[in-house]
Amino acid sequence: MSRRDEERAATTADYRASDVLRAGLRASPGLRVGLLVTLALALVGAMGRVVVPVLVQQVVDRGLRRPGASERAGPGADGVDVDLGVVWVICTFAVGIVLVTVLATRATKRRLAKVSETAIGELRVDAFAHIHSLSLAHHTDEHRGVLVSRVTSDLEALSQFFSWGGLAMLIDGAVVVTVVATMLVYDWRLTLVAVGAVAPLGVVLRLLQRHLIRAYDAVRDRVGEMLSAVSEAVTGAAVVRGYQIEERTNAKVRRAVDARKDAEVRAGTISAFMFPANEVFAVVTIAAVVVVGVALGPGSGLSAGELVAFLFLVGLLLEPVSEFTEILDQTQTAIAGWRKVLDLLATPLEIVEPVPGITLPRQAPQIILDGVTFGYQRPSAQGAPDVLALRDVSFVIAPGQHVAVVGATGSGKTTLAKLLTRLADPTAGRVLVDGIDLREVSSASLRSSLVMVPQESFLFDTTIADNVRYARPGASDDEVRLAFVELGLEAWVDGLSHGLQTAVGERGEHLSVGERQLVALARAYVANPTCLILDEATSSVDAATETRLARALQSLAEGRTSITIAHRLASAERADVIVVLAGGRLVEHGPHAELLARAGVYAGLHASWIAGTSSAGGGGLPVAAPPGSGVRRAAALGVAGVPTAPGEIVTEVSAGTGAASGERE
Repeated sequence: MSRRDEERAATTADYRASDVLRAGLRASPGLRVGLLVTLALALVGAMGRVVVPVLVQQVVDRGLRRPGASERAGPGADGVDVDLGVVWVICTFAVGIVLVTVLATRATKRRLAKVSETAIGELRVDAFAHIHSLSLAHHTDEHRGVLVSRVTSDLEALSQFFSWGGLAMLIDGAVVVTVVATMLVYDWRLTLVAVGAVAPLGVVLRLLQRHLIRAYDAVRDRVGEMLSAVSEAVTGAAVVRGYQIEERTNAKVRRAVDARKDAEVRAGTISAFMFPANEVFAVVTIAAVVVVGVALGPGSGLSAGELVAFLFLVGLLLEPVSEFTEILDQTQTAIAGWRKVLDLLATPLEIVEPVPGITLPRQAPQIILDGVTFGYQRPSAQGAPDVLALRDVSFVIAPGQHVAVVGATGSGKTTLAKLLTRLADPTAGRVLVDGIDLREVSSASLRSSLVMVPQESFLFDTTIADNVRYARPGASDDEVRLAFVELGLEAWVDGLSHGLQTAVGERGEHLSVGERQLVALARAYVANPTCLILDEATSSVDAATETRLARALQSLAEGRTSITIAHRLASAERADVIVVLAGGRLVEHGPHAELLARAGVYAGLHASWIAGTSSAGGGGLPVAAPPGSGVRRAAALGVAGVPTAPGEIVTEVSAGTGAASGERE
């Protein structure tokens, strides 16, 4: 067991089921709707079941008499007269009670099913909304399959519990209370015997419960890990086949499946102790009541009918107790799943929606980064600190200015784009838009003013038109088409089988990577933002399309502030100002010509790019950068720019040598 699992198990051991129940009821107020009425119906149903033994006692004591005691009675085979009139009245009354019991139980089940499923549905929506409210930093730290399992399998376990276990617990609890009360009316001595004989079972179950909670908590963890592994394998099927890593991928999924199997087997092994224990205590209880009842004899005041009724009541008492052992097993897996969901809902939101929130002016904004620092949470077994992606970054973007952000892999470029669109908040420092801290801007205003087109564009499983319309749901087909026309992409759209109504498939897989980016750019155009943030949104299109897009983007950027996360220096050359990041720090800032003249980090990146472009065009190897080009200075800072293909930057240069590692941006 890993240290993480040991720490979780220790925490879980101290987390009582009653605590989860109270927290769950607070998080799901719908479960409390009409609870008193449901309890009342459950009690009516329970009392109906208790009435049957009482009526049996009445039949024995009043319906069966000595011969000659009644003119209406006929002699029985055993020398006992039967008063058929009394028996018919009692049986008719019993039928009526049974019907009432059935109706009350049905109403209880229906109410509980409706309330529980409604509450679980609301809890599922709340959990899903909370996941989307968490910052992308949290999504980066947590496996997405685990987050999915919180909304699916964990809540499904809770749903299954309420569909049977919760219902049985409610009805059986009412039966136990009613039966014990009735037994006390008959004979308190036999009641103490029955309760005393079955009570130790509660101690046994209590001891098993601690182990079951741990076991089923581990099961929920393994389920999340299995879903994460399966999801990763299915999503990356093309890569798995392309690189022939099916065996390795299958082995990883098999390990996750086996881990879940082992966790389930351990939980099942522990729960298996409960069922034999229940049988033993049931036999002991009945035997004890019979022995003591016979020993007391007729002098105890109990009639034959009352003793028979008491034995029926003991059976009714043991029935829910027996069922409770099964309920407890299901309860623990439900409690474990419920706790996982509650832990998710208790995860603090790093991005808090301001109330009421400030609306940004509809104009090209000025953007200021003031001492921005950001770190991803990646705890290790040694308790290492946060991994800082940005460190004390400060610069100003003027209204309408086109800025390019360049740097090596891991320098913090994409993280900076996330902070600019408030997909995460800085660990320290501020991002100001027109002098307003992004934390104070309403999300509606923020999303309509600052729009990011990510490097890997995500499309939903619908048509191209609908995907573009996500930026502005009220946009007409003509407005959607206008976006492609303005971007110079109408020929591409018209060349598709169904034009704007072409289905893109799940995650847009019916389109190429470059085509998905074209749709994403059109979506950004329809959004009509005041600031456009491009995470090298043209990096996956061919040269001809990139040229058209460059002109379209230049037109799109007019009157707007635009920021390009440039992975290829061709994009940086066209910018008004270039921001150079290295190791999460701002190392250079200025126009293209000025940075080249400084012979610093950017000059080294640019010289390497030029050399790589020349060598690629001539078919030779990359040309070494001249001594004064700044490559050595870039190497000293841990960055480089030797390309492996025209316009692509290679990182990880060994300090003082200028040797590239071959890792692409």
